[in-house]
Amino acid sequence: MDMKIILGSSSKWRKKVLEEMGYEFEAISPGIDEKMIRFDDPTKLTQALAEAKAEELKRRVKEPHILITADQVVVCRGEIREKPNDPEQAKEFLKSYAQYPPSTYSSVLVTNTANGKSAKGTDIATAYFDPIPDEVIEKLSQDEDILNSAGAFITEHPLLDPYLKGFKGTKDSVMGLPKALLKKLLGEVLDS
Repeated sequence: MDMKIILGSSSKWRKKVLEEMGYEFEAISPGIDEKMIRFDDPTKLTQALAEAKAEELKRRVKEPHILITADQVVVCRGEIREKPNDPEQAKEFLKSYAQYPPSTYSSVLVTNTANGKSAKGTDIATAYFDPIPDEVIEKLSQDEDILNSAGAFITEHPLLDPYLKGFKGTKDSVMGLPKALLKKLLGEVLDS
């Protein structure tokens, strides 16, 4: 791919996934107010947020590029969970996951600013946990990464990993950038 790739995200987990895929890219935080966009449907919500991030970055970056924007929420017991408001909410989220497996809704939007093509999609994955001890939840609820993650969990966090039983779906999807979906969308926006 000859065009510059811009990842519209400050997420170190999305950066890690893109690096694993072998792409060279520049990461730029869109800096939008995500709380201004609200939908009750997790797919609509994450796609609308990915679109808003893309619109903001298209205003700021003028040269032709491939723009990748994404958003993720966790759904547990029918409730959409974004980043926790505080450590207490993080504890509440984490305590529930052994009984109610959380599902991640990861939406990705890929935009080719040279030809105007864009493609989007959503991938859903579910994580299964054993009960997490209270002392581990207490430590996790003070962790900055946990407090900045949808649903207050990062499956590869060293304190949380021992309690992860498995996935329905893929780990990269839970990390917020599903590789198979991203490859499909890139194929749709590149001129063949």
